[in-house]
Amino acid sequence: MAIEAVDRRARGLRPTRTSEAVGAAAFVRRIDWLLLGAVIALVGYGLWAIDGITRHDPGGSLAGRQALYAAAGFVLLAGATLVDPDVYRRYQRPIYAGTLAVMLFVLASAAATRGSRRWIDVGGFTFQPSEFGKVLFTLFLAGFLTDRARRMNELRVPLAAIGLGAIPIFLVFVQPDIGTALTYGAALTAVLFVAGVRWTHLALFGSIALIASLAVLWWLPATGVNVLKPYQAHRLTGFLHPDSDPSGATYNVNQSITAVGAGQLRGRGVVGATQTRLNYLPEHATDFAFASLAEQRGFFGAAILMLLYLLVVWRGLKIVTSARDLFGAIVAGGLVFMFLFQVFVNVGMTIGIAPITGIPLPFMSVGGSSMITNLAAIGVLQAICVRGGRRRS
Repeated sequence: MAIEAVDRRARGLRPTRTSEAVGAAAFVRRIDWLLLGAVIALVGYGLWAIDGITRHDPGGSLAGRQALYAAAGFVLLAGATLVDPDVYRRYQRPIYAGTLAVMLFVLASAAATRGSRRWIDVGGFTFQPSEFGKVLFTLFLAGFLTDRARRMNELRVPLAAIGLGAIPIFLVFVQPDIGTALTYGAALTAVLFVAGVRWTHLALFGSIALIASLAVLWWLPATGVNVLKPYQAHRLTGFLHPDSDPSGATYNVNQSITAVGAGQLRGRGVVGATQTRLNYLPEHATDFAFASLAEQRGFFGAAILMLLYLLVVWRGLKIVTSARDLFGAIVAGGLVFMFLFQVFVNVGMTIGIAPITGIPLPFMSVGGSSMITNLAAIGVLQAICVRGGRRRS
């Protein structure tokens, strides 16, 4: 009887290695490299801008510290890309419960800074849980709506989503952080729209939100019930009447508009940007980073930034249309609209077309929580993209 020699390496390991290599190569090909390149360009452009904006501050340039946050964010981006989005859908309830627990912990134990309880100190690193909660909030709502997709035309489904979303929004609002609360509201609106909620229901919810806003801003204060903090009310009043208090409530926005206009086409440079260098413009590295960039680099510098933002939004919308399932499309839509909302409000408040809310400018404003959160969101978008490639092909 003949005995056939068996090459275990040929029949066993080699096909496995080949299939793994093919799978890894296909995974890499399906990454949206244009989106990734735009984000890398944004981060690099932001670090370069931050170096110029903070160079003459008492503590020196903050670009080095911001680069460390960016490095941590890119590690999280890579990790999020490897995670199948279905994992978030399966664990949507723990994600929601954990988000609420951390926000309650912040309100109960975080130290008050400038009258707000938003930050937690861990090992010398101060982070803002409400920033990280933006992504988790979107993941939970997407999972909740996807599980009830067949009943989306029933009014109680979007009402339940709004009720569940209102709890973290309220917890952020009472920190108080009205800007981040509005960002959560923008994400809630986006996920309802992408999930396919009926237009009549969306119009009803919009009308209710408008009535609630009018009550908070005018009707309740007229009866002596003030929902907003005094400084928040002054910001909204100053937005409607920008010349009412130039040395007080409207000082920041007036200085910001001056800085943007002073940059003209090519900017005044780091040394010549007196609004930023001499600290006439408050919070020039955080809330008003765009105004500082416009003063130093002018219209051309600001236009480059806006075009990079536009590229990110465009690629994000492409991912919405190519997602493999409804869950991926809802998550992508919520993250992209939330990103766009932050850009619009931050830039708008620096030029006087939106009230000052303290929303950071993605990849530009100094701060680790915002940088890491936005990069993690890009990682989730990439995870949706690479798993939607089969459907596109």
